[in-house]
Amino acid sequence: MVLLALVLIEMISEPIRILIVDDHPVVRDGLLAMLTTQPEFDVVGQAAEGSEAILKAQKYQPDVILLDLEMPGMDGVEVLRRLDETLPNANVIVFTAFDTDDRIVNAIQAGAKGYLLKGAPRDELFHAIRVASKGGSLLQPLIASKLIRQLNAKPGATQAPFDKLTDRELDVLTQLAQGKTNKEIGAELFITERTVKFHVSSILNKLGAGNRTEAVTLAAHQGIIDL
Repeated sequence: MVLLALVLIEMISEPIRILIVDDHPVVRDGLLAMLTTQPEFDVVGQAAEGSEAILKAQKYQPDVILLDLEMPGMDGVEVLRRLDETLPNANVIVFTAFDTDDRIVNAIQAGAKGYLLKGAPRDELFHAIRVASKGGSLLQPLIASKLIRQLNAKPGATQAPFDKLTDRELDVLTQLAQGKTNKEIGAELFITERTVKFHVSSILNKLGAGNRTEAVTLAAHQGIIDL
């Protein structure tokens, strides 16, 4: 009986706590109804504008924040920047109808772990939430291609210099591109999570990236990896 109890405890995982940020009540209600179909999702709060989003993020400490970009007052990119200062470990997925290149680049550079368009299938949204909750990051193929196109459009972008990555850093970078967390990368490559963190830090420094998502995009732009 004791063994059975221990097994059951191990099978029970903590819910993924989610904060929804969107200025449209209908969208918030729709997301709430959709997300509650997943037993491991727990919507802990909702916000209709940027300043409210920051306050509720600080209050509830959610595992994942679904963030729209276009809101009255403080927009989503500014929310990302403020959260980076006050809650640097926040896992934010931009969930918006805006797919312009500048918006995407600004959001990723501001720290978004993912960028999904509101027309994305629900399973894609569920997967993004699960990945982000573990500290991973991912982009829709459409969004990734737009990011690379935006980088290519910058003068001299194709000749942007970077320090050569080691073979192990390339291995880690390839795993990052798949949205894996440090723990998952460590298990895949048979190295410690601390070693993974060291390699990720080195990759960011060599590519001149501010975060993992930006690093993957820059690496794809440089031809180091193929998305």
